[in-house]
Amino acid sequence: MTTATAKRSFVRLPREQRMREIEAAAREVFSQRGYDAASMTDIAKRAGVSEGSIYKFYTNKRDLLLTVIRTWYQSMIDEFMEKLSGVEGTRAQLQTVIWQHLKSIKANPDLCRLFFLEVRSADDYFDSDLFHLNRDYTHVLMDIIQGGIDRGEIRPDISIPLVRDMVFGGIEHRVSGFLVNRGDFDHDETANQLTDMVMAGMAAPAKTPNGLEALVERLERVADRFDGPGGGEG
Repeated sequence: MTTATAKRSFVRLPREQRMREIEAAAREVFSQRGYDAASMTDIAKRAGVSEGSIYKFYTNKRDLLLTVIRTWYQSMIDEFMEKLSGVEGTRAQLQTVIWQHLKSIKANPDLCRLFFLEVRSADDYFDSDLFHLNRDYTHVLMDIIQGGIDRGEIRPDISIPLVRDMVFGGIEHRVSGFLVNRGDFDHDETANQLTDMVMAGMAAPAKTPNGLEALVERLERVADRFDGPGGGEG
């Protein structure tokens, strides 16, 4: 291969495009080999760049992993907000969030595994951008519950953080087998059943009429019977 040919094989791409290609390659390598076994050399080869060029954009392998997960998390939040646009009512909104979360897990098991094993368990997680992104992510559901309380659809004594933990903790337990390649799950059915159970536990009781209203209703029912065919005839 001539020097001219070799130089032409490295095309100078816009910064954002190059970063997206490196991150896509990193995701594949991390998923296939695991974080510890993955090397920057492997990632560079997969992306078609020199290893040194990766360090122009990322401090180290850890920084690259966190960038990949952060981009995914932000996209999930954006999808949440897009799907919720125009959806009204606590139950419909809750089901949308649960369904969308399950769909993201189903479509991205590799990123879920990386998040659970390499990010959330790390000592620096609670001081990281990803912790704050995760909080923003779960606050979408918490805001829905608060809205349901404000509209009288949800009991005011409900603990919103507890509902959050039940929903996302329940989902994590439900998909744990899937994430280790031991089984599957139907995200439509799971979303429907989980939504039904959560709503049944926190829905505000139906309002019962007070004494005067109850008396009026009984009198109206009696009047209806007399107004019917043959009503009032002895």
